[in-house]
Amino acid sequence: MRHRVGKGARAVGGMRAWCAATVVVLLAGCAGPTDGDLTDDWGALPAAGPFTPEVGVCQVADATTQVTLTAYQPVECSAPHRVETVHVGTFSTGRSGPPAAGSVDLRIAFVDCDTRTSTYVGADWRVGRLRLWVALPSPSGWAAGSRWYRCDLTEVTSAEVDAEVVLRTGSLRGGLAAGSPLRLGCQQSGPDRGGGVGALHPVDCRSRHDAEFVGVWRAPKRPYPTADADWAPLYAGCRSEIARFTEVPDDPTLRLRVDVVVRPPSAGRWEVGDRGVRCYLWLSDRQVTGSLQGAGPARLPVRNR
Repeated sequence: MRHRVGKGARAVGGMRAWCAATVVVLLAGCAGPTDGDLTDDWGALPAAGPFTPEVGVCQVADATTQVTLTAYQPVECSAPHRVETVHVGTFSTGRSGPPAAGSVDLRIAFVDCDTRTSTYVGADWRVGRLRLWVALPSPSGWAAGSRWYRCDLTEVTSAEVDAEVVLRTGSLRGGLAAGSPLRLGCQQSGPDRGGGVGALHPVDCRSRHDAEFVGVWRAPKRPYPTADADWAPLYAGCRSEIARFTEVPDDPTLRLRVDVVVRPPSAGRWEVGDRGVRCYLWLSDRQVTGSLQGAGPARLPVRNR
């Protein structure tokens, strides 16, 4: 069978000629004076470097302890978000991988994040409904040269371990100024099976309640409390915080005036270096309205029991 060459074939050939001419015209239009060497007229591209996250931006996704480049999607903090990056520091170590929990390097990073975050929000971040995270590069990021640690902050519904993360708008910078709704204050307790306090729920101090946040006690470097004897220093430290807050004597009669609720960080956070213990006063026999700050012995009399 013969193949006829007709108008269609001539049209294809004409299109090829037109395209070639167009390319020549475009090149001629873009070209400027040249010395004939096309390799020395381009600026050098910047050297590729490891990924480093930004400070002062937020993330919609939940907080994480390991950040990958693909998961890094910063947004303006005016947009709804769950995480705000307060600071980005740098490890000076030459280790082959990200530092593990309990390592000296990670504890140093946490102390730095702890200090900088409290400065950022205007008070110890633990006095508010806030949670601090230290995020690290992924192993592949570390292998590519990333040596940063990121200090991330989230707002939560309460200071309890089962609190939910709040989807918020606006920066947390200066967020713990006096009178801030983020600050911990009066609480209503929920009973546990043993008759103690199972959970604490934030309430308006104008409503009736039986507990109140009084401050943060910094525990010394020691193993995480497990036995009763391990907990004794934490209770003693929080009782001193209660005495200071309510302006009653810090002596043996304090136990007969008011009870105490101790909320240390989790065992995992303790291992990282978090030693801030939240302290609450608790009225196991009654409810009050208003804050007990500066209440004095008149409002917290010695109870006979």
